[in-house]
Amino acid sequence: MSGAAAGGAQSCISAAAASCSSAGNSFVAAGGGVGIAGRLPSRVLEHVFSYLDLYDLMRCSLVCWHWNNCLADENSEVWRSLCARSLSEEALRSDILCNLPTHKGKLKSYQHALSSHDCSRNVYVKKNGFTLHRNPIAQSTDGARGKIGFSEGRHAWEIWWEGPLGTVAVIGIATKRAAMQCQGYVALLGTDDQSWGWNLVDNNLLHNGEVNGNFPQCNNAPKYQCNGVRPQIGERIRVILDMDNKTLAFERGFEFLGVAFRGLPKACLFPAVSAVYGNTEVTMVYLGKPLDG
Repeated sequence: MSGAAAGGAQSCISAAAASCSSAGNSFVAAGGGVGIAGRLPSRVLEHVFSYLDLYDLMRCSLVCWHWNNCLADENSEVWRSLCARSLSEEALRSDILCNLPTHKGKLKSYQHALSSHDCSRNVYVKKNGFTLHRNPIAQSTDGARGKIGFSEGRHAWEIWWEGPLGTVAVIGIATKRAAMQCQGYVALLGTDDQSWGWNLVDNNLLHNGEVNGNFPQCNNAPKYQCNGVRPQIGERIRVILDMDNKTLAFERGFEFLGVAFRGLPKACLFPAVSAVYGNTEVTMVYLGKPLDG
């Protein structure tokens, strides 16, 4: 297919997807197609789909059963091609995305990664698109939010430090109103009523400027940081946000550490981190819906 032909087909596909978005999901319910585009062979559709971005592909999957089936394979050439175009070579070659087996899963993780535009001025997101680097600025606590927040459903992501924790290292969630920078070395997440955090250094749970107890409870196995044992550099901590039950929980490896916060508000909550140590790096990888059990 020539570039001009592909461009024309792409316009047709995008138009059909847009009409589906404006008309709701009636096409899916009917199981039908959308004119000529809905009757294109799978081989042709996959070629055209490989030119589209993630947003358009998600809309295309709602147009009809035929298009949905073409996009159902999350490791197809369509998703592989978009993955190669969207993600850095560093991210694809490293072990950052090792827990995401599909190309579509890797794309969604990048879509949900820490934001380079919603963070302290003293941090930046590295070229791999997933790792936050804190510049060595004295007397400052610096944080960042994920690109996408959640108001419903269940979501899981992994956080790990590639460097020392320093005196304060907090992981948790925050609304859009929570501050992402403040003076001094403090636990930024949890210092107001707009954020909830777990300080990995002293095990404290923080919200609204108060300590909400120690976590995990040291009389319950498995123990995370009890007896002075801190997380190892590169060790992954899984965060589980359940907006249906309004809870925030944590896992270490495959060990469930328990629910840290209950009664979360009905609001849009974003993954968030805050750090104080100069040149430390924090990576976040969105995993999608957590596995039960």
